[in-house]
Amino acid sequence: MRAVKIAVTIDQELLARLDQLVQDKHFPNRSRAVQAAIRDKLERLHKTRLARECAKLDRAFEQSMAEEGLTEDYQQWPGY
Repeated sequence: MRAVKIAVTIDQELLARLDQLVQDKHFPNRSRAVQAAIRDKLERLHKTRLARECAKLDRAFEQSMAEEGLTEDYQQWPGY
């Protein structure tokens, strides 16, 4: 994927923490650290959105849909 340069304004304390991560060899440079942070945040936001959408579902209705037809089939299942 092609990388694009951007300018970012960041407070000094946050930059010092970022530089410490680079110095401790957690990341090869600031750019990679920022990319990882943005990627992680976007993934978390996506998962949060999925959780919000799932919370809108009617649990009783979803359970009944999942179990639909199981009562008849249950008698035909082999014992283990």
